[in-house]
Amino acid sequence: MEKPEDSPMETWTESMVSNWLKSIGIKEAYIEKLHEEEVNGQVLSKVSEEFLKKETGMKAGPALLIIKERNEILKNSQKAQSKPKQPSGKNENGLSKNKVADTRADIKEVDEEDPVPAVLRNRDTKPRPFEMKGGDFKYVKNSVLLPESGVIDMISPCHEYKSFAIAATLDRQRLQAKFAREVLKFATGCMNVRTNGTIHFGVMDSRGDAGHVHGEIVGFPVKEKDIYYDALDYIEKGFSESDSELVRLCIGEPQFVQVICSDSSEEHFIVEVDIKPSVRIVKNQVFSVRLPNFSEEANKVQLEKKTVYRRVGSKTEPVADLTEFYQHVSLRDSQREEAEKMQKFTSPEPSQNLGKKLTMLITGGKKVMDKDKWHILVTNRFQEKDLQSIDFLLNMKIFCVFDFDPDSNVSGLCREYDKHHAVNRHFMQNYKIPSGLSIREFESRERLFDQISWIFCNGRSDFKGSEPHCDEKTWVKTKRTLLKECVSLICKNILPKGTFQVIFLLTSPVDTPLLNTFYEFITDMEGHEDIICLAESEENFKKWQSFALGSSDMETIKQSSVVGMTVSQINATLQRVQPTTTQATKRLPILVKGECFLDTREEKVRSSLEILSLNHCEENSPDVIESEKETIEKQFYHGGKVTWINLWLAEKKIVGEVIQRDAYNEVNELVKECLNWSSERAPISCINIYHHPGSGGSTVARQVLWNYRRDLRCAVVKSSKSVSAVSEDAVWLREYEEKDPQKCLPLLLLFEDCDQEYLEDVRYELEVAVNTKKITRGTLCFILLSCRRSHNPEKMCKESPQHNVAITHKLSEKEKQHFSKKRHSLEKQFKPEFILTFVLMSEEFKSHKIAEYVKQFVKHLLQGIDHNSAVTKLVLYVALLNTYVQNSFLSRSHCEALLALSILVDRFRQHVFETSLSEQARLVLIHLRDENTYITSIRIIHPLVAKEILHQLLGDEQQQSDLALDLLNNDVLFEHRFGKDHYMKFLRDLFMTRHRISKGDESDSFFSPLIEHVRKKECPDKAIDLLKGAYKRFNEDAFFAQHLARLNYKHERFEAAEQWAKTAVAKMPHNSYILDTKGQVYRQWFLAKCKAIKQNETPENTVDPLEMAFKAIECFQACENAAVQDNDTMNNAGFVGVVEVGCALLKLMSNLQVFSRRRRPSELSRYLLTNYIPPEIETPWENFHYKLKNLQKTMLEALEWISEDLSFFQTDLNTDEEKTAETVESTIKHPIHWLVNKSHDYGRYFSGASPGTDKNREKLSPVMKRMMIHYHGGGNITTILFLLTNQKDRDPVPVLEKIISFYPSDPMRAQLPQVDLVNYIASHLALSLLSPESPKLAAFQDLQRMSYQFLKEGQKKSISNANFLLVLLFWPEEQETEVEKERKYKIVLSAVENLQRDYEKRLKDIPPRKKRIYTHFFLSNGTGFEKFVHKSKFETITKLFSVPEKRLKWFSGEVWKMPEMSKLLKCVTGWTEDEKVYLEGPKGMKFHIPALKTSSIPHNNENVTFYLGFTLKGPVAYNITVQTQN
Repeated sequence: MEKPEDSPMETWTESMVSNWLKSIGIKEAYIEKLHEEEVNGQVLSKVSEEFLKKETGMKAGPALLIIKERNEILKNSQKAQSKPKQPSGKNENGLSKNKVADTRADIKEVDEEDPVPAVLRNRDTKPRPFEMKGGDFKYVKNSVLLPESGVIDMISPCHEYKSFAIAATLDRQRLQAKFAREVLKFATGCMNVRTNGTIHFGVMDSRGDAGHVHGEIVGFPVKEKDIYYDALDYIEKGFSESDSELVRLCIGEPQFVQVICSDSSEEHFIVEVDIKPSVRIVKNQVFSVRLPNFSEEANKVQLEKKTVYRRVGSKTEPVADLTEFYQHVSLRDSQREEAEKMQKFTSPEPSQNLGKKLTMLITGGKKVMDKDKWHILVTNRFQEKDLQSIDFLLNMKIFCVFDFDPDSNVSGLCREYDKHHAVNRHFMQNYKIPSGLSIREFESRERLFDQISWIFCNGRSDFKGSEPHCDEKTWVKTKRTLLKECVSLICKNILPKGTFQVIFLLTSPVDTPLLNTFYEFITDMEGHEDIICLAESEENFKKWQSFALGSSDMETIKQSSVVGMTVSQINATLQRVQPTTTQATKRLPILVKGECFLDTREEKVRSSLEILSLNHCEENSPDVIESEKETIEKQFYHGGKVTWINLWLAEKKIVGEVIQRDAYNEVNELVKECLNWSSERAPISCINIYHHPGSGGSTVARQVLWNYRRDLRCAVVKSSKSVSAVSEDAVWLREYEEKDPQKCLPLLLLFEDCDQEYLEDVRYELEVAVNTKKITRGTLCFILLSCRRSHNPEKMCKESPQHNVAITHKLSEKEKQHFSKKRHSLEKQFKPEFILTFVLMSEEFKSHKIAEYVKQFVKHLLQGIDHNSAVTKLVLYVALLNTYVQNSFLSRSHCEALLALSILVDRFRQHVFETSLSEQARLVLIHLRDENTYITSIRIIHPLVAKEILHQLLGDEQQQSDLALDLLNNDVLFEHRFGKDHYMKFLRDLFMTRHRISKGDESDSFFSPLIEHVRKKECPDKAIDLLKGAYKRFNEDAFFAQHLARLNYKHERFEAAEQWAKTAVAKMPHNSYILDTKGQVYRQWFLAKCKAIKQNETPENTVDPLEMAFKAIECFQACENAAVQDNDTMNNAGFVGVVEVGCALLKLMSNLQVFSRRRRPSELSRYLLTNYIPPEIETPWENFHYKLKNLQKTMLEALEWISEDLSFFQTDLNTDEEKTAETVESTIKHPIHWLVNKSHDYGRYFSGASPGTDKNREKLSPVMKRMMIHYHGGGNITTILFLLTNQKDRDPVPVLEKIISFYPSDPMRAQLPQVDLVNYIASHLALSLLSPESPKLAAFQDLQRMSYQFLKEGQKKSISNANFLLVLLFWPEEQETEVEKERKYKIVLSAVENLQRDYEKRLKDIPPRKKRIYTHFFLSNGTGFEKFVHKSKFETITKLFSVPEKRLKWFSGEVWKMPEMSKLLKCVTGWTEDEKVYLEGPKGMKFHIPALKTSSIPHNNENVTFYLGFTLKGPVAYNITVQTQN
């Protein structure tokens, strides 16, 4: 007998492992336990001593012995493999070269020229069971039957093989003669010795069959089956009349067994005939036969002489001694009779423990099913009785169902399942990913991980579209390819191997489409280990099995199948091992202090929310809790995120408490405040938690939800879902099972680490929903609790302390006591390395103390680590990502690919992965699970540890840039399919994403933190190489080319920067951000050239800088055009760039001697604004004169664009600075200040302004006067109104008077251009608010008369500011006549209409909340100039409040209730109708006034009062209040 150790350990079966364990003296109990756990050689080579102790309860001694002996065998095996091959006549298996290894000793030797692969040739198979119909069985080509056999026990059939390859090609007569001859000869031999037998045609039988082994399945085509049936008519010719009737009863009909062959389109069969000589038929008989033989000479069939045959061993031979043979007839009869009796009365086989087998297969040998494992169900038509027993399916985590029942949605499994869980109904073609869509986007669009995907694989009877049921042949032609693509996508791109199990549930007869599904799964899953088959009917299973044999061996199929259990029995058996049960229905609180049930199906549909129920976690079985509680707690304190189960265990006192930080009480108080009723209460409240990473912010937020789950509806938002989905689901959850939308519990929604923009979008959508539903004012509907990481949480909270809570690493005295006590408790329970993150928290992350603690921890941890191992490389990669990319991780699937782990048995997957890690890696890596897919990933336990690991492992020899480049070029990770979207995002962020204070980072950075580190700490060349590598790796992405341009110009490598900018623009010629970067390259190049010639500027050496300046301006103008055309963004960078370069260019020119102010103060402005060219520059600058003389116009257009934008919105000029790729070069912090300064510079350079210029204003030309107006701040409405708010630096009254003095004394006659007239009127409005008695102030009526010019020019042609002034000037006053009011209203309505059109045009497709309209003036109680109040006036009312208090009062609307406001502003009366606010105009005209806050509009038709504000969109209503009758 061959010893196990004679073959490689990987090839050992479970039985071989058991034999080996016996040979080394291991106890039988341990051996049986390992056999139950299905430990084969593959698994044995990977198990650890810890596993043996934990899983089998084995003592340390035998466990150590097994590991030691195992290692010895592996060591010897490696030595044997490393030895050079001996130059002998032996092959690798130790066999002679002219022989082939075979699993059976009695199989004949085969010539070495045998072309059939050994792996196929040696696949043992069993013959068709005796008397089974041929259609219920299948053979696989090239598999091998046991050798031909003789008499065994008369009942077990003997076997004879005939290749029949040549005979099958003969004509009908010859073929029938050949077939009948072999059958009758074999049958006679069997009947005469009273044994059952089967003769097989199409199976290799002789040594002469070159290329095949004895017993090999080959088969042959069968064109007409009746040839073989009719051939048995030779029975009557070959036997006597009396014998032929008996022979007919003994010889069965030919059975045609299909041979499965993947490389042949023609069907092949094995033809078999069973012989069954029952004793009642053949008793006392000896049969002689005349065998047919086709005579070629006579050209006909001739019968040979009568001969008596018998079976001798594996052959059929003539009886030599007839006398002796006849004497033993009665003996053979009695033996047959006895054998038949024994067969009839044989005690039944001991019944299989199918229940245990089923649970082992489903659970993978565990006590309960893995609740995180996905299942794929493949099934056909369910019987009606079985539909009542599907609870086990309802409790399973099913990813999708391949359903071959076209009526499933009407009367089958889909309909029944849909009553309990929501399903997505798909067809196979839905699993084709459209081009341009990533896997993640496809998963999200199809909601694959939210609701079960029900795939109708062969039509759907109730579907009105074109999806009919097909017969088998049509299905193969039209749908098999779709099935292949569908299965391939799931197995290769969506679910990693080992995360799912495929269950074939055969409840009806099996057909070809379902069988093809098995083939596709076993092909794409690369094996059978995660595929199981459940069948009640033996007949159904047999057909499935016969097909499965084409891809798997009989033993594997039997081991992975459960046959004979009804669906009802399966249901009852599996519910015992499921971690949750269908009885555990979730419950929610209701307003009247009762409870309601949460429908599981509805919950699945609302997939954007993780709903927290009253009885959350109580569905877990006690066994699961008991077995996993320590692991759950360890995971949390090792650095894992808090889960509901942590809080549930603590609440039930099963584990120790989860500490509540002081911030918990702060948040709790804010929630309580929100719940206090007030008629002024907004329907949506926001609370923000800003926390240092690792300070417990997420734990605080979840504790708040957990403790409010009985009083409020609570849910966590899945920020991967769309805004519309979240808001829709939130509204549904608030109103679920409540009778009246007006009377519901508020919904507390938690947003974790999501963008502020996303939060604002959800809030906006919820406000719309609340308004649409006309919820009564004062009703709190939603509390949005945002929890975000921040490096400066205290600063973030100062902005609005009433709504914000900061959580830092610093602990209060009370917290220190709690943490100290808990730490003491945890140190008793766990090793220090397993509670590192808790220790860091308890030490308050004090920089000096923690830095040293982490340094020593990592130093101790890394002792003895193998720097060259794949595991260490993995740790370094993860550390690099975790250091620089927030919330980054690496999927376990990626890790396994990197470590080249081949994990064949999923139940050991986690174990194999963990044992493949070094001890150090196991301590610093923590396992995470994706909230949707449950795909496992890893990260370092804390960013500080990750940073220290990088520092210590890299040392001085390797730099971070080398590691980053190595990671970037790692093809295994980059090309790995599963988790690819996340990996690509993290890798891209590593090189691309900048730090932003607005995102909670410590500072704004110009490049990603990694690139910043490399360029500053290592060298710029390395940083450039990294970005070049990223550019190449990410398919020459334009944004990486943009970054390379920026990095190069930052280090004054302008030629390279120019080239990269050109590359980026060539790839994305219409992207305004990339065009801006190209402009910045030239701008910086221009500035560098200016710096180089500073103090020595001449017309000759300024030619180069001038060229660069105009290249920059040209790029910025292209950026302007692209930005204006783009409806999705507001990028003003091009306009800013033109002004910046223009000012720098003017400064350079003013430094030239030719334009020296001392010599000729206005020489520069004369050159720029007239045809004059100084002789000194005429030749050197000959290519620039036209451009320079056009500079004033270019700059003015840019300044006016920026001014108008700020007068509309008055927010940052660049709103998209937080985007990952599309970012402007720099953000202007105070855009109005910037505009004031640049307007001043513009006026100064073009006017040649000097101290004496103001005194000689009469001598100035109109153009020069206009430049002086710009110089003093009157060049646009934004800078003019800024004088009202900025009164600290200088007295604005004389400034405004000076500005007005530069205009003609009779503006009406002067016919000022529209822009100048706007600025003139705006200057008077500003002056009237500051100094109503000023002698320079024109009469209000004069300004009205002047503004008629706007009307003459046509309001549609008027600029927005002109229409804005028309609204202000012509707003009707109470004392005016009705005729006058009507005239003014018409002007106002027309102006407002134009303003709204301009607003829509400027806003483009950007949501209004992103660009909030700015209110400049409010309506007051006076007349003329006194009927307006500028917003700056409010400062005097609120100046006593702190900035946070001020913000809160504005946000809550409290400011409007202050008595000072009622004195200052005019309270206007109007009404609401269909949720719109109206003013009454003359003759009952309706004037719609939009409300600034739509939520403030009463839902009923009411009489209201409100304050009027004036914006560049038109009038808006503030503080809308329903009028009450006294």
